[in-house]
Amino acid sequence: MEKIIKVFLGIIIVSIGVLTLKHAELITGGTAGLALNLSYLFSQPFSLIFFLVNIPFYIFSILRMGWKFTLTTIVSVSLLSILTGLDVFLPNFTVSIWIGAIIGGAFIGFGLSILFANGSSLGGSNILALFFHKRYQFNPGTTNFLFDIVVVTTGIYTVGIVRGLASVLSIAVISVIVSHFKSRITEKETEIQKTKKTATINARKVPTN
Repeated sequence: MEKIIKVFLGIIIVSIGVLTLKHAELITGGTAGLALNLSYLFSQPFSLIFFLVNIPFYIFSILRMGWKFTLTTIVSVSLLSILTGLDVFLPNFTVSIWIGAIIGGAFIGFGLSILFANGSSLGGSNILALFFHKRYQFNPGTTNFLFDIVVVTTGIYTVGIVRGLASVLSIAVISVIVSHFKSRITEKETEIQKTKKTATINARKVPTN
């Protein structure tokens, strides 16, 4: 139950970050950024496009990451789509480009870190990042950053150069936060494994009568 609550909290935090970027008319990386870009381009709801864009990645996730992880990811993506869809009920407002980039990126970075720590993701590049980390121990923050740069570069056509640069800033913020927390999580997991190993060794040394 605690894990479910943490995943839901992570999704709420990410949705706040996405809406912050949306009201600053910025994009971000991954499928969220791709969906934002397409929503600007075709004037369609972000929530719908975000869900549809993730479908090919679900197939990859089923093949490489397993059903449990994929189902958790589908639920997370669906919840994010629903939460960001509530934007229609909010009053119309705008956020400063640079402030939006920093605040939006920070919210998304913290939210993704919570999701990663609890075995979930928001599809797209997050699935690839976790796969490369699991298989090759490649830093997930770096994977996301590279994927994000490609998305933002192609999105400059939609939002313009200035907003494109601000979007790169938001991606950098996300990458730094995710990398930091992922490193701490890895260190904690290593310490737990060492503790368990030490306990097992000590248990074997205990003489039996």
